Amino acid sequence: MLLVSTSRSGYHHGDLAHALEAAAMQLLVDKPAQDISLREVARAADVSHNAPYHHFSDRRGLLKVLAERSMADLVAAVRTAIADGDDPRDALAAGGQAYLRFAVEHPHGFDVIYDPTVCIPGEPSETMAPLIAELEELLAAASVAAGLEHPTDVTAIWGLVHGLGTLCAAGHFRLDDALAACTAALTRMLPA
Repeated sequence: MLLVSTSRSGYHHGDLAHALEAAAMQLLVDKPAQDISLREVARAADVSHNAPYHHFSDRRGLLKVLAERSMADLVAAVRTAIADGDDPRDALAAGGQAYLRFAVEHPHGFDVIYDPTVCIPGEPSETMAPLIAELEELLAAASVAAGLEHPTDVTAIWGLVHGLGTLCAAGHFRLDDALAACTAALTRMLPA
């Protein structure tokens, strides 16, 4: 089915889903997910104002996709940082710093990932569930490899990087200070 835009250009999309998601993610760079409307996504994608309803069931569907795509980006950043670490301790620190950097560099994406009205705790979507599991596994494997074997250690590490990222993104810390604090805390947690 070909959807024709009501815009002046008359442009139409062969891949509406991709165009809408790309437009929504671009809007997320500059504004919180809760402030993005389906009509605004349609305008940004240069399609008719009804076109988003062919892909998103409603506004909550849009927010869910924004959270899922942002989580995929966060997981990829952490995965890459851990894989690039020179040794297990460095890999854990790099993974934590990647998480923290993502929170600061993509604050609106980070916020929508953890919005409990979008990703209901204990009830993640089919797409979100494996992403959450992978993030937990990445942090757990890096923690164990660095010498931390207790399950509460992983919770502490996740809480540390999440808290520092949230505070830094809100302007309470400079990024360099938050990264240094993250590394210092992780170093003190690791066995000698």
